[in-house]
Amino acid sequence: MIRVVDLHKHFGGVRAVDGVDLEIAEGAITGLIGPNGAGKTTLFNVIAGVYPPTSGRVYLDDGDITGMRPHQLFRRGVTRTFQIAQEFTTLTVLQNLMSATGDQTGESLIGAWLRPGRVRAEEAAIRRRAEEVIEFLDLSDVAQEPAGNLSGGQKKLVELARVMMTEARVILLDEIGAGVNRTLLRSISGAVLRLNIEHGYTFCLIEHDMDLVSLLCDPVIVMAEGKVLTQGPAPEVRSDERVIEAYLGARSKNGQSPAADRA
Repeated sequence: MIRVVDLHKHFGGVRAVDGVDLEIAEGAITGLIGPNGAGKTTLFNVIAGVYPPTSGRVYLDDGDITGMRPHQLFRRGVTRTFQIAQEFTTLTVLQNLMSATGDQTGESLIGAWLRPGRVRAEEAAIRRRAEEVIEFLDLSDVAQEPAGNLSGGQKKLVELARVMMTEARVILLDEIGAGVNRTLLRSISGAVLRLNIEHGYTFCLIEHDMDLVSLLCDPVIVMAEGKVLTQGPAPEVRSDERVIEAYLGARSKNGQSPAADRA
């Protein structure tokens, strides 16, 4: 569904993404792993239109989407979540979901003034859809809670819920497990699996927790120093000497084990 060809993104002399070729297959949950500084989030930002590439191409269903802005990609079904959730803090969970759908009649001044009946009908339908999504993700207990009051894991569930309110086809998940307790992480991973199996969503996720990657992802793509190091099933990737060396090398440089050491 997504194809990246010889993609580069440079920041001055830093080659954050350096000649990446990869594919995200339709209907798959693809894992993207690598040590800190490997270029994973930069790659996501280029695919999602946050950064224009220095060179190279990005394709969606063989259509060239290189350099499109996030709102244009949103209309084509390419969405992303963030390592730090980006909720509307003062809106309730229900309102956060209702705000996610695009092209509502009430968003235009003319529509709001001249088509009030249509606006009310759309909002009623959107509310029903939001309530269904909240029930699907087991968020009913916090539906009327301001989203800013939720825990980090609950906020990430809200981000998934907002994705479900759109016409998403490809969802880029940036570290869904970061800072999340194990109970909520099981809820999030279960939701991703159900969305993939029952609703056909295609996912690509950045993650350091290899247990989570092994549970969810096939294939797994490994990046190091801006390049694709290897890819394949999770068990093969975990035992690849190049992957182990990449992680251990990252640890020796910054003095810390980057959690992905569990590979």
